[in-house]
Amino acid sequence: MLSRNVTVTGLQWGDEGKGKVVDALAGACRYVARYCGGANAGHPVRLAGETFALHLIPCGILHKNVVNVVANGVAFDPEVACEEIEQLRARGVRVGPENLRISSAAHVVMPYHKLQDSLSEQGLGSGKIGTTARGIGPCYADKANRSTAIRVGELIDSAALREKVRSLVDIKNRLFQALYGTEPLDGKEIADSCAEYGRRLAPMITDTGTILRKAVAAGEPVLFEGGQGAMLDVDHGTYPFVTSSSVSACGVPAGAGVAPSAVGRVVGVIKAYTSRVGAGPFPTEQDNEIGDRIRERGHEYGTTTGRPRRCGWLDLMAVRYTAEFSGVDELALSLLDVLSGLEEVKICTGYLIDGEPVDGFDPSLLGRVACEYETLAGWSKDIGACRKFEDLPAEAQAYVERIEQLVGRPVGVIGVGADREQTIIHHTNLRDFS
Repeated sequence: MLSRNVTVTGLQWGDEGKGKVVDALAGACRYVARYCGGANAGHPVRLAGETFALHLIPCGILHKNVVNVVANGVAFDPEVACEEIEQLRARGVRVGPENLRISSAAHVVMPYHKLQDSLSEQGLGSGKIGTTARGIGPCYADKANRSTAIRVGELIDSAALREKVRSLVDIKNRLFQALYGTEPLDGKEIADSCAEYGRRLAPMITDTGTILRKAVAAGEPVLFEGGQGAMLDVDHGTYPFVTSSSVSACGVPAGAGVAPSAVGRVVGVIKAYTSRVGAGPFPTEQDNEIGDRIRERGHEYGTTTGRPRRCGWLDLMAVRYTAEFSGVDELALSLLDVLSGLEEVKICTGYLIDGEPVDGFDPSLLGRVACEYETLAGWSKDIGACRKFEDLPAEAQAYVERIEQLVGRPVGVIGVGADREQTIIHHTNLRDFS
């Protein structure tokens, strides 16, 4: 029997529009599970003129009868989660143990992780990585270190938690004092706040791996929601300018506690252009009027940080690479409307080093490559009202078709605006897009 599951993953440097795609598919699923990343992700969903910016809570929370799972692979910030839950409730969204389950095995982002993230970036000076300073990297580092980590399930046992937190804060204080000369953090205050978060979240904390494995075995449809984009994958991205988890579809089994066969059909989300936040190589970047125009028209400012994003032409060398190792079955093309009004649009179809074509794709070489571009005619029509592929200008149709040809995957859906209904169903094999 073919899997009814679907995995939604970004194929660029994040900010591809995964939230809108997950929201479109979530209504036909029983579970929506975040399997990687943390509050450094920002998945905005626009519904009936309202924008919901989701960071830790899965995008299925806006649908009735969907159980949302924060799985074990997530770096879980209880402070952000509690704030996000209260904000959703204040806007009339139901959030509780009946529709939100948090893995007891997820690792907790602590206040000292955020401080360490910020201090480390400052210490690197011009060589900084460009993190969101949300403590994600230090949290995953402690996860690998084991003896200095705290998991979500530990938040529930108040007495043991307080003792462990005070001990760990003492270790971190000595480390930060030696490296950065900082004032000590208050271990008791941090322990008290963690215990309170544990009390508030306790009804939702559980063994999510068992829940998801049972769902898969029973044939209940599960949507696995990725964070960031595959070019930021800790193993396969532009290291060291990456995030600290496996964010592609490759990360689903370990990050959610399910078998590889549970991944299902993989939808790779790409923008009609490219953007990235922070430092690192970006071959198609347009640090000029074109880049500025894309940024302003696409509102390219970080959902999590508010930082302006670097913008440039669509890099299909990178997309082909990430689609291949992510096992992508079809593409979801977002923000095509942003390119409206340009006389011509360009696609990067190859790389050169010292004038010679680059064979294959090695992320470590991206700082040295020059781009080979294919130029296509632009279109002037505002396409936000288009609901069928045939409604698009011929030039926009040609742009989409060229993407399909060069990537070797069908474009299943096309986003022509931020609202849920501004979506064109194209060559998808998923019946659940609405």
